[in-house]
Amino acid sequence: MNLSYKKLTGLIAAPFTPMNAAGELNLELVPAYYRLLKNNGVSGAFINGSTGEGVSQTTEEKKQVMEAWAAATKGDEAFKVISLVGGTALNDCEALAAFAERLGLYAVSFTAPFYFKPGDAETLAACCKKVAAAAPKTAFYYYHIPVLTGCNIPMYDLLLAINGSIPNFAGIKYTHEDFMDFLSCMYVENGRYDMLWGRDENMLSALALGSRGAVGSTYNYAAPLYHEMIAAFKTGALGKARELQQKAIDMIRLLGKYGGIATGKAYMKLVGLDCGAFRLPVKNMSAASFEAFQKEAAALGFSDFCSK
Repeated sequence: MNLSYKKLTGLIAAPFTPMNAAGELNLELVPAYYRLLKNNGVSGAFINGSTGEGVSQTTEEKKQVMEAWAAATKGDEAFKVISLVGGTALNDCEALAAFAERLGLYAVSFTAPFYFKPGDAETLAACCKKVAAAAPKTAFYYYHIPVLTGCNIPMYDLLLAINGSIPNFAGIKYTHEDFMDFLSCMYVENGRYDMLWGRDENMLSALALGSRGAVGSTYNYAAPLYHEMIAAFKTGALGKARELQQKAIDMIRLLGKYGGIATGKAYMKLVGLDCGAFRLPVKNMSAASFEAFQKEAAALGFSDFCSK
């Protein structure tokens, strides 16, 4: 029997994993992190993902992150915690999925193995089936991020290959720019699957296609900006919505300018939550670069639309 899951709506942040000066987990920050997200209308957290450095953590560390978020959000059924359990060893993925289910997390997510890659949709579906079966009572989302996994299988093909064979398959976290594929997925089996958008810089385009839920890193520190953009879209104020999307793009451009994903933790410092640095091989900005970054963020008016 296929299970039915309510589609997620609104903003789901992909939290950074807090680290101390020695590069070790600093999970004492998680309760404050959760409160920051709640205070800014964020409806969930996608932990241990790209932003959360899941691939740079040991299996035991990933479990500790899950435990910290489960404890911080206990009793808040409206706030959905999803943990990425993907990796290159499916047995580890299964163990993490089973652990997430024991903790009572809302969902697990799995991304394609990225060393030995699935060669076709049927093989990828078989991988999903194996991991999803380890947490049969927990919603399962596939995480499509081909820029990092190198797995470029269309998600429409994956859904057709699954063909209802995974009872707890809830949907896809779609972090790619193929709008044709994304829209086609939304129409599979009369819109059965929950398609969560994963590119903050072009959320407005996804809204136009019918997306109602999104997972992203910039919702950690700029949720008010996206809430305003969604509201403008819903009321038909498309000109305003486009301006707000461009403001988000300007903010996101600084990520690339100052080194990439690690710049997100610099933005977190600006909203009062110091999550430390990224682990190698990700490069962190220097103190001098941080000063220049602060000035550019201020020039964008970051304080006017940042999370507080």
